[in-house]
Amino acid sequence: MTERLAQSVSRWPLWLRRGPCEGVAMALIGLGVVMLMQPLSLNLYGYSFVTILAGTLGFVIVSHFPD
Repeated sequence: MTERLAQSVSRWPLWLRRGPCEGVAMALIGLGVVMLMQPLSLNLYGYSFVTILAGTLGFVIVSHFPD
């Protein structure tokens, strides 16, 4: 019983939980894909790879956060 109560009460702030942070990481990956496929700017194309990599690494890290 006390284990279940201890698991439900977390000291992590609400904005640092898995759900919101996964959404930010997925949005970063999506932004990188849009930057990759746009035909207007070579600079955006060049930074798209870094953006996708940052989003992917962020998602891997965030997936270990508590619910």
